[in-house]
Amino acid sequence: MDIQTGVQINFAAISELFRSAQTEGRGFLFEYEVYNLLARSGAETPPKSILIPRGARPSEEELMALPGEKVVLKIVSPTIIHKTEVGGVCIVPKDPNKIRSAVRRMFYEVPENYARWFLANPDYVHEAYRGLRGEALVEAIGRDLKGVLMVQFMPPDSGAFGNELIVGLRNTREFGMVISAGLGGTDTELYAKRFRKGQAIVAASCELIDGERFFELFRKTISYRKLAGLTRGQRRIVTDEQLIECFSSFIEMGRRYSPSNPDAEFILEELEVNPYAFTDFLMVPLDGMCKFSRPGMNENRRPVRKIENLLHPKKNGLIGASTKRKNFGRIILDNILAEGFPKDDVVLLREGVDEIDGVKCVPDLKSLPEKLDLFVVAVGAAQVPKLVDEIITLDAANSVMLIPGGMGENEESRARAAQVIGKIDAVHGTESGGPVFLGANCMGVVSHPGKYDTWFIPEEKLPKDRTARHHRAALISQSGAFMLHRSSQCPELAPAYMVSMGNQTDLTLGDMVKYFKDSDQVDVIAVYAEGFNDLDGLEFCKAVREAVLIGKEVLFYKAGRTPEGKNATSGHTASLAGDYMVCESCVKQAGAIVARSFTEFQDLFLLAENISSKKIHGNRLAAVSGAGFEAVGMADSIQSDDFQIELASFSEKTVAKITDVLRAKKLETLVTVSNPLDINPSADDEAHAFIVKALGEDGAVDAIVVGLDPLSPAMHTLRETNTPAFSMSAENGIVSLLARVVKNSEIPIIGVVDGGRQYDPLRDALLSNDIPVFPVCDRAVSSTSLYIESRLYADRIRAEASL
Repeated sequence: MDIQTGVQINFAAISELFRSAQTEGRGFLFEYEVYNLLARSGAETPPKSILIPRGARPSEEELMALPGEKVVLKIVSPTIIHKTEVGGVCIVPKDPNKIRSAVRRMFYEVPENYARWFLANPDYVHEAYRGLRGEALVEAIGRDLKGVLMVQFMPPDSGAFGNELIVGLRNTREFGMVISAGLGGTDTELYAKRFRKGQAIVAASCELIDGERFFELFRKTISYRKLAGLTRGQRRIVTDEQLIECFSSFIEMGRRYSPSNPDAEFILEELEVNPYAFTDFLMVPLDGMCKFSRPGMNENRRPVRKIENLLHPKKNGLIGASTKRKNFGRIILDNILAEGFPKDDVVLLREGVDEIDGVKCVPDLKSLPEKLDLFVVAVGAAQVPKLVDEIITLDAANSVMLIPGGMGENEESRARAAQVIGKIDAVHGTESGGPVFLGANCMGVVSHPGKYDTWFIPEEKLPKDRTARHHRAALISQSGAFMLHRSSQCPELAPAYMVSMGNQTDLTLGDMVKYFKDSDQVDVIAVYAEGFNDLDGLEFCKAVREAVLIGKEVLFYKAGRTPEGKNATSGHTASLAGDYMVCESCVKQAGAIVARSFTEFQDLFLLAENISSKKIHGNRLAAVSGAGFEAVGMADSIQSDDFQIELASFSEKTVAKITDVLRAKKLETLVTVSNPLDINPSADDEAHAFIVKALGEDGAVDAIVVGLDPLSPAMHTLRETNTPAFSMSAENGIVSLLARVVKNSEIPIIGVVDGGRQYDPLRDALLSNDIPVFPVCDRAVSSTSLYIESRLYADRIRAEASL
């Protein structure tokens, strides 16, 4: 017996159920076997049931053996999942003759109904019946009927909407075992589509949660409100303790029969109870299905320690640089040297020449003077398989960067990609492990600590200030173009590392986050993902959790959230974009900040880079502006489906300080001290800065968003002009005043500069003083709110881990 979280689970008996089914050639359990599994998993009230095999002639005593005045009859077939739609479920009086009549009717009517259902739903035709029509189809369905399950009828307390619960486990390709729960019944899928996110169904990784934490997620659903009697006309029909016990049982089974458990004898591919009904405070499973399999090989043998060679190479090689034109390889060479990498530590593979731009050339890999830390491959895809084979055979490099596409993005190139992957996997199984490979179809890496840049974008297209300060951050992107466009549009982000992952032929998103979580060069890890390799979503989430536990911040955006977006990603980087709801739930649960749009990703990245060192004690916001519309807009932006923040109540001492500032500026008759605080367009730089300082000293304020009113004639917000009164370099200007306040403040202070391009110098000056600046107030408030909520959740994860 295994006893955890109050749940007693007989794993030995459950495994025996799987073994018995397997000996019959089945990878699934029949419904009555699912009830047996639930009984051994700690479920309190599986209904009593009796299987009536096909051709059996049960006695009257057997037909009358179940308690109650009625029984439920259910068809048993390995191919029929949705029994109700085909007449495979009926409730009859507990009378032997009526039961026999109903059973005989089902054996004849169900195959006919199922055949008609196939005609109306051709996409759902079972594989065993494809190509069959008419009588042949009906006969085939009939042959697969194993019998009828007679089940104890346990009438629910209520048949009203929301009084049924679905609970399930699913082995997902990316995240392993995932538990989900929500509104049950025949319309579960409809509820999930029609209700707002998190209202109908919630999901989580079994590896990263327990029953109590999952119950906290479930409490936010409509399902819980109905079951707990929190809606009008409803009464509670189940206790919180029962739900926690149920969730704990499923999670423990998910962990035991998981592909990430090396001792697992079986893998639970899917276990679903839909629905649980409720009778006199009993949870009664009314239907269930279970699929299982034997475990396969999931070992990660990549020598990920060599990512250090990739990001901080001492010896760098490149193939593909032209002697005559600025092709991709030549541009990469230019960028490597421009970043400051020593020429003497670079070698080019090029026949017929001794040097290019002062960099030594050798004719082939055999001629390399020494083993490379990094070898950059910028040749056509057709040359890659042979080149990879040679790199591995000669042990020529510790890491390899595969720039070219044509490596799995479409049907034509998948064979080539598979050939390369096979060679890489083979060498990873050896003692040395061989090199690690980044890409293919990647744009390369910018590593400021490693002093190199392998992007193939010319300086004219993307001018770079190579002397600028860089943040202690890493941007990992499956799309090189996404990273490129963020760099062009938001140069202020300036992370120390930018890594384009491409197709994840070898190194994965999970590998890279594992590396950066231990890096002493990085405090913030930002990730753009389109899809995960098998089980790498789970490894990614584990790495995120570990990064959060040691105090780092992880920002995440997942592309492919719609069917159309999913199709677009698979065509771009040969990735498989999985179920977005599961992905978002697991990554957020691990402790990452999840962005909902590209703009929000940029905004959250800006915040993380600039205010990660600031303290956040709660979710109480102070909003200040001299523009009335901004004050209102800030108040309107504090709530959404994904976050909720409060407007702080100022202490009497803070109100007095603000009043003194207003009085000194002759604004006391124009301004009412409240939150949001509209301080009037005539408030000058000192009024803004001094009021922000007073708010920052109020222990009941956790963050401040301040509109800096760039168009106000009272503010110093312009570059040097003929009118010194507007010059932002003034000693009493907002830049110098606010910079001092921010430097001495423990809590985050976020600025808003809502004006045209002539105010870009003001934004740049504020950013250079570690003040995050937004162009509009609603973006500032919504991003700050989401950031604060995520920071508080991360603090909670760390606090619970320390117990």
